[in-house]
Amino acid sequence: MASRPTRRAICASLVGLTAKAERPVTGGFVFESQNSGHAIRDHRQFPAPKQSVKLPIVIVGGGMAGLSAAWWLEKRGFRDFVILEMEKEAGGNSRYGQNEVSAYPWGAHYVPVPNTESVLVRELFTELGLFVDGHWDERWLCHAPQERLFLHGRWQEGIEPDIGLTAEDHRQFRAFDARIKEFRATGQFRIPMAIGAPADSPLDKVNFRHWLDSNGFKSPYLHWLADYSTRDDYGASSSDTSAWAGIHYFAARDHDEKGPLTWPEGNGWILRKLLQKLGKYVRASQPVVRIGKVGAAWEVQTAETLYTCGAVIYAAPAFLLTYLDSTVPPVKTMNWSPWLVANLTLDRMPAEKGLEPAWDNVTYNSPSLGYVVSTHQNIQMRTDRTVFTHYWALSGASPAQARRDLLSTDWGVWKERILADLERAHRDIRQCVSRIDLFRNGHGMVRPIPGFLTNPERKSWQNGRERFYYASADVSGFSIFEEAQYRGVEAARRALAGVS
Repeated sequence: MASRPTRRAICASLVGLTAKAERPVTGGFVFESQNSGHAIRDHRQFPAPKQSVKLPIVIVGGGMAGLSAAWWLEKRGFRDFVILEMEKEAGGNSRYGQNEVSAYPWGAHYVPVPNTESVLVRELFTELGLFVDGHWDERWLCHAPQERLFLHGRWQEGIEPDIGLTAEDHRQFRAFDARIKEFRATGQFRIPMAIGAPADSPLDKVNFRHWLDSNGFKSPYLHWLADYSTRDDYGASSSDTSAWAGIHYFAARDHDEKGPLTWPEGNGWILRKLLQKLGKYVRASQPVVRIGKVGAAWEVQTAETLYTCGAVIYAAPAFLLTYLDSTVPPVKTMNWSPWLVANLTLDRMPAEKGLEPAWDNVTYNSPSLGYVVSTHQNIQMRTDRTVFTHYWALSGASPAQARRDLLSTDWGVWKERILADLERAHRDIRQCVSRIDLFRNGHGMVRPIPGFLTNPERKSWQNGRERFYYASADVSGFSIFEEAQYRGVEAARRALAGVS
């Protein structure tokens, strides 16, 4: 008579079957350029440039701020400039990728329908054919369903928590909405922020979480929404965000417009359109290694070329400048948020509980920000294959520690963390995913910490130096498309006036 298998033997065989049943997932890291940046940080020696070029204006940085500066200059007939970009591709946080399934974003993935005071955005979007005869192109307004939240074991429509809330929770949400309407009516919370922001505000002296508590907003669901929102736009928790900036997130936009505007490749769609016009000015893979004033002129040096110019539009992150210009002190009081962005290729959609997939899909109390479905805007017949773009703002530790963790953690560990996060809402996600590519962005965006409105370092960026103009969204204190465009254009105005 054959002996019965032991319980341990049965468990061991099941573990083996599970391991074999889980499909292999391939992938890797993209845009791994931190070594080039660290070489500049560590003041390594670079060879003498091979050539010298004289130009009126040099733009340092080919993200949305630098491209917006170029857009404004060319519109005014000024074409004697270059854009120096460290990466192989321009675009910064608006870069995108594409595979056999879809295009997908590597960062910014939408633009809210701009308010009427966002005149520069509306001007650009009119040029790009998004705004015609007073109407937004329905093709690129986010299709329904737009947002959903996984809460209490099932999906609900919208990001604001609704199911399972007490009467007191609902009361606090209504009271919070009423306060936001009051703040909006003051005119201090506008986009771009420079047209409304006061020089100082008591709201900027405390963090957003403290303001909520001190004003009687203690609902855990409201606190979650506030924290999710600041992590989403600023990469920082509500405890690390100025109350003024936290309120700005909710109060700065009109709510009577449809939107947002989005594309499979996210803001890469805007990038692509701009590069069709401005790509001839871009010098990619040309990291700037030194900037200095020589007499009345500025020198901007790359590994290959020494540019002598009348004015510099500095559209790179502000903290980098101290490594390029020895006269600039290190940034001490402002921080930048590290991010991990993952693009997951799925061979089929995961099983759902209730609502159909939305464009933006968020899980309550997740450390991540959820994912967007890159094929959501496709108008052709739906296919099984898709790409999820998964966002993770590393706000649980100090930025420096989070950056160390980001760079020291290997791809396999991040893969497991991402799949475990998605498993909360999709139990079968491991049977759907075939590839995961990761972008480690150590300095994704500046943080609007308490005191940022009066921060001397931020004020110095606003003022600039003699014919040296800071252009990135760092000048605003938070990084969104509208702010990058505004600061780029403002720097271009001043630079053109300075060399005319």
